[in-house]
Amino acid sequence: MTADLIIINGKFLTQDEANPKAEAMAIRGNAILSVGTVAEAKALAGPETQVIDAQGKTVLPGFVESHMHLFGGASELDHMQFFGVHGLENMQKVAKAYLATHPGDDIVFGQQCDYIIIGEHEPLTRHHLDTLSKDRPLLVFSPDHHTAWANTIALERAGILKGRKLGPGNEIVMAADGLASGELREGQAIDPVRELSRVGDRSHLGIVTGGEPDPYPTAEEFEHDLGVIKQGLAHCARHGITSIHNMDGNIYQLELLEELELRGELTARVRVPFHFKNFMKIADLEKASAMAQRWRSEMLSAGFVKVFVDGVIDSATGVMVEPYSDNPSWRGEPLFTAEHFAEVAVEADRRGLQIAVHAIGDGAVRIVLDGYEKALKANGKRDSRHRVEHIEVIHPDDIPRFREMGVIASMQPPHPPGNHGLPLEPYLSRIGENRWQYAFAWNTLRDAGARIAFATDWPVSDIDPLWSIQSAMTRPMWKPGLPDQRQTLTQSLRSYTHDGAYTEFMEHRKGMLKPGLLADVVILDADIEKTDPAKLKSVKPAATICDGRVVYRAHS
Repeated sequence: MTADLIIINGKFLTQDEANPKAEAMAIRGNAILSVGTVAEAKALAGPETQVIDAQGKTVLPGFVESHMHLFGGASELDHMQFFGVHGLENMQKVAKAYLATHPGDDIVFGQQCDYIIIGEHEPLTRHHLDTLSKDRPLLVFSPDHHTAWANTIALERAGILKGRKLGPGNEIVMAADGLASGELREGQAIDPVRELSRVGDRSHLGIVTGGEPDPYPTAEEFEHDLGVIKQGLAHCARHGITSIHNMDGNIYQLELLEELELRGELTARVRVPFHFKNFMKIADLEKASAMAQRWRSEMLSAGFVKVFVDGVIDSATGVMVEPYSDNPSWRGEPLFTAEHFAEVAVEADRRGLQIAVHAIGDGAVRIVLDGYEKALKANGKRDSRHRVEHIEVIHPDDIPRFREMGVIASMQPPHPPGNHGLPLEPYLSRIGENRWQYAFAWNTLRDAGARIAFATDWPVSDIDPLWSIQSAMTRPMWKPGLPDQRQTLTQSLRSYTHDGAYTEFMEHRKGMLKPGLLADVVILDADIEKTDPAKLKSVKPAATICDGRVVYRAHS
């Protein structure tokens, strides 16, 4: 049998325990033919076989990005960016340059505005943003996207300058003058401003409402959205990502991805959930079952339900077991009560659907684990592989429950304060020193038998898996004596490949370089085993292969 593609002279880290290292591989169609020596690979080559010389660099299974937002992240690539910006004067410089190249009067969106961008003791307000843009609506998002800040004209046009009654866990922060300060916490507060956009915001429907665009997009709008998705997929391919667990979804996103697959332009495998919101009825899970039946190929699938139970620590919308250290009367308000979430979990599990739940605070994590336990008791034990997303703080009593119930810990190395350019405050003061040892407790969970899948939560963090692995391996310790949660290269790679595939029930098809498995591969431009962990961010993919096709080649 002749190979279509061989890769030679590589340092292969296969993630196959029976054959952990190799120097070459051969691919035919979308499957791996062989993984072994250069001679073995060359023996399978014919006159038409493409040959890639890895030149002694690392070759890995394609990265599995286990938590990201493809459509929304792609749409934000062209937004105003505030990552690493501090101080009002610097914000003004960024805005001036951006607005000069993006004229008009439609709302402007900004991204990556951290909570202390003005100063540690001075919160960002509409008055600051008015100095960036007074006559044009402006909405800037925190990195976590759970908080946004709007200027005065945006608040006026959205009809929320004087506030509005909202549902649990959502807040329009009011100032002493009785008007909105500009800070908007969670979706119900943010969405009235976001909806000012005249071009629409179909890219965020999967996370905002979980519903479908109404009216349905015109052919021109559909093509525009295809272009946005393609831009996001190209961004993934440049970073070696061959599988995506999308963490928001609706039928419309699946239809866009399905069209790209039909055109031969789907360059990564994508899973899209049904997003169950707290205003929905249990019967709405029928839509999740229908999505699971319609889309279930190895390139495009549904089959899981996404839920948000809380917000984030920085804005104190995360739900805690004990009160916040800087606010002893506040534990956070869950988006789902324990009883409501348990009802959803029992029914989704009964339908054979996987469940993935955003739970940041230890109180939210407990709500989710309690719900999974009730589903287990109601429906019986099965290989459900339910997930908890983020787990930024966990109560020690809940640590062993992951192994006991087979729940996946889906975690993000860029997210700990002090990592990846993030500030330490207000996070550390909010949770208090007594909880630091249980924050982002990767090794603590591993030692208790939990399986961990890694991701970036793009566009919350930069999409780069190698920068994420750098952060996993070099995470700073907040004070002496805390558990060392730093990861080894082996642990990090496992969580970005095999264990990501396991999380989506695909470990028998991908996540390893092994004959018979799907040909998803990333070739790097360095030997990462010889690279200083603090410099892994400098390593880039030289080529990305998904389903046997070269979908990215550097300098080509």
